[in-house]
Amino acid sequence: MTNRLEGKVAFITGAARGQGRAHAVRMAEEGADVIAVDICEDIKSNPYPLASPEDLDQTATLVKDCGRRILAIKADVRERDQLRAAVEAGLSQFGHLDIVVANAGILPMAMGDPQPSDFVDATDVDLLGVMNAVAVSIPHLADGSSIVVTGSTAGMMPTATTNSAMGPGGAGYGWSKRTLIGYVEEMSLHLASRFIRINAIHPTNVNTHLIHNEGMYKLFRPDLENPTREDAEPAFTFFQAMPIPYIEPEDVANLAVFLASDESRYITGQQIRVDAGSFLKFPDGPPSSM
Repeated sequence: MTNRLEGKVAFITGAARGQGRAHAVRMAEEGADVIAVDICEDIKSNPYPLASPEDLDQTATLVKDCGRRILAIKADVRERDQLRAAVEAGLSQFGHLDIVVANAGILPMAMGDPQPSDFVDATDVDLLGVMNAVAVSIPHLADGSSIVVTGSTAGMMPTATTNSAMGPGGAGYGWSKRTLIGYVEEMSLHLASRFIRINAIHPTNVNTHLIHNEGMYKLFRPDLENPTREDAEPAFTFFQAMPIPYIEPEDVANLAVFLASDESRYITGQQIRVDAGSFLKFPDGPPSSM
């Protein structure tokens, strides 16, 4: 099926690479124009490099290659005024807004000298960033629009899993993702009278920079001093019920297209896992001996 999003406009955060880029491209392939934002600079507490302006330019090129329009803007999801300005610029160019994908996220792993501010940075991006994106969009969304929030299976696991293994930043990530579950369910009730639906997608490990970094490799291979990607992938695979190390960004984006389309018009307030069975295999998180 094609053109499921024909005539719609999607506002996507964290769009420069990874899951955000996959959302932008898949929605463009289905007919949507895109307002794409990304911080395009590093956050000090986050140990792996974040996307660059060149990454955002590449996303724009890929969307245009699909024959769709895109407005790509450097903006920080922690700053509501920046997101509001991006949405208003998109409205000026495209005329309306139908889809929100609140996707931007970071995972400041416990490396070096963990600080309480790592928790703040994680929650500012992973929780407040989502709420900011939704807040600036709601006044402009047409009845029957769709909001998709990026959660994580980590948000469904016990607090101790993220607190002990990943330090303040990891705890902030897990707490944010857990809090988003209630946020999505509550918002679904308040938006229902306008047939605006909001749902969360909870992926397992995704093949992006968020898992391909030293901190994540050490989490899954604590038995090695300097584990590599090749060292970590068997542990990633063990974590899934299906024998894969991680899913691809497009696996998440395919579900987001469905949730953004009119095919899901009565689906709201849902927590949908795309996790290859990992949560059911390890509902309490990866074994500490892994």
